[in-house]
Amino acid sequence: MILQREYEFTLPKGYMDQEGNIHRNGVMRLATALDEIEAARAPGARDNGDYMSVLLLSRVITRLEGVENITPAVIEQLFTADFAFLQNMYETINNAEEAVIHVQCPYCNKNFTDTLNFASRE
Repeated sequence: MILQREYEFTLPKGYMDQEGNIHRNGVMRLATALDEIEAARAPGARDNGDYMSVLLLSRVITRLEGVENITPAVIEQLFTADFAFLQNMYETINNAEEAVIHVQCPYCNKNFTDTLNFASRE
């Protein structure tokens, strides 16, 4: 079994940069113990426990289309829907044995399991 370490995603709203460009597609990797340790040690996290999520996401998001560096400042500027989406994704991929989804076909009522995909298929 090969361990999937990176997951593509599409943000529901998208990150808006200073020029007004929207960036939606990216990649998140699995977190390491060092990611969590470093985020917990950071001054912002010590003063505000909720800020740890911002720090963690800035470490594990490896790509966001058109954005050169994913920093805490980038994560801070996300719309709340996108921030919540990424927090949920982080929890899903880091706490599950395998990121899968159980679904039922609305036409034939057959149940099946598929790999969870965070990217939209427009």
